[in-house]
Order: sequence, then structure tokens, then C-alpha cells
Amino acid sequence: MTLKVRHLNKRYKTTTAISDVSFELTEGIYGFLGPNGAGKSTLINLITDNIRRDSGEILWDGQEICRLDKKYRDVIGYMPQYQGYYKGFTARAFLLYMAQMKGMKKKEAFERTDELLKTLNLWKVREKKAGSLSGGMRQRLMLAQALLNDPKLLILDEPTAGVDPQERIRIRNYISTIAKDKIILIATHIVSDVEAIANQIFLMGGGKVVEHCSPEALIAKVSPYTYMTTVKSATEIHGLEQMFIVSNIHNSEDGIQVKLIRKRSTDKEMDEAICHPVMANLEDVYLFYFSDRSDEV
Repeated sequence: MTLKVRHLNKRYKTTTAISDVSFELTEGIYGFLGPNGAGKSTLINLITDNIRRDSGEILWDGQEICRLDKKYRDVIGYMPQYQGYYKGFTARAFLLYMAQMKGMKKKEAFERTDELLKTLNLWKVREKKAGSLSGGMRQRLMLAQALLNDPKLLILDEPTAGVDPQERIRIRNYISTIAKDKIILIATHIVSDVEAIANQIFLMGGGKVVEHCSPEALIAKVSPYTYMTTVKSATEIHGLEQMFIVSNIHNSEDGIQVKLIRKRSTDKEMDEAICHPVMANLEDVYLFYFSDRSDEV
């Protein structure tokens, strides 16, 4: 089971949304991480065949998805960034309607709907209208519709947008439990959504894949640029912001602890008596690659 993307390109008038993107995915969880406007949603719309590409190939098990047509749609589950539920439908009625749209048989649709309502903790609200559900419940409802056909390729666009931390953890944990025999692609700008569960992370910026490897490897790449220092007043932080990316600020009894990320263009030797090296985390990786700075990444 493989999804191959080869030299994919997409432009909107004068804007390049996707530029020569290539990768290959097999079973596992893949995080596509980047700021808004990086090209993540365009990439998803190309992979789901919702928009036309300008050039390039998208292959499912070696076959072009355009030629597979319905056979390809049958293996996809898609949770869009913007919730496409019908406010007047109950949660259960919405899933049954979506099952019908996917061409599922009636008995299978009822069984699968009730199974997912229970699994995703929506059973108690199954007869409530979708428009009255909380943000977290609606996100779980949209995840349920993506899972109705037990897809081999599950594509999630900002799956935890607008939900509280408890719901985010619940959704993330569930995604992790179903990844054994699926390719799961998560596009997000929320680092915690992919930090703990992704096998590989693709960093996207300007329509390109800037870097891709495991979370551990990304952290190893950025850790040599990451330091901690202690200052006495907030005014000192302003000076640090001119030379470094400030990742974190924490007040302590000894002063204000500041986590710094050295820019690549900064070749100044670090005084390790003042700034000592520390391990990076994935948030530091994100800032290192995507903070607004003049040097190339």
C-alpha cells in the first residue's frame, strides 16, 4: 500500500501554491506541518482529486488516481478543515446520509454508524442536531464520517482546529490507535497534533517540502542551535530578540529563563557561560524553519 506524489505543481493565477513536491508514503502517520498559506490544504485537495493539478503524478499502489476514479475514492476517508456537516441533521442521521453518499449498503451503514458513534464518544448525543454540538463533538463527528468506509488512506486537514486540549488529546489518541493498516496524513499548524504520533514529519513552506524526516531527527537537527539563558529584566529580552528567535520565557527565582534559537545567519560564537545548550523540541523546530527572518531556511 503506497501513495506516491511525483513532481506535483499547482498555481493560482500568479501564486504558486505547490512547487515540485515529491514523496512516498506507506502505512503509518505522517504530519504535514507548516504555517497558514504553506500549501498544505492545496496539497490535500490535489491528493483527494478535488482540484486539478498543473503537472505531476499522484499514484495509489502504482496507478494514477485519475484513472482509478471510484476505486480510489473507495479507499479514501477525508476530514476537511472546514466542517461540512448539516446543522439540521442529527449526528446519527448525518452519518447515515454520508454512508449513503459513499455507496455503503444499508445494513453496513447502520452498523458502522453506531460503531463509530460509540467509539468516538458520540452515542449519547446521537439524536442531537449537529448544529447544537460543541466544537469538539463536531470535530469527532467529521472524523467519524471520514472513517465510515474504513479507508486505507485517511486524510485529515486541521483535525483539532478550535477544540480544547482534552478533545485534542482524545482525537489524537484515537488516530494513533487506528494507524496500523492505514496511511494517515495529517495537515496542521498545531505542533502537538503530530509531535507524539507521527512516524515522519514534512515541513511545508511556500508550497514546497522544506524538510522531512522523523520528529527525533528534526529535533536533532535543530538542537545545536538551541540555548537557555537567564536575564534579570524584561528589557534584556528585547535585545535578545534582535539576535535570536525567542522560543520560551519562564519566570524563576533566579531570574527570567529564556530559551533561544540561534539563526543560521548568526555565526557569532556563543558564550556558553551565559547561554548553555539545551535540547530542542518540535515547537523549536517549527520556529527555526518558519519564524519570519531574513536568512534562508
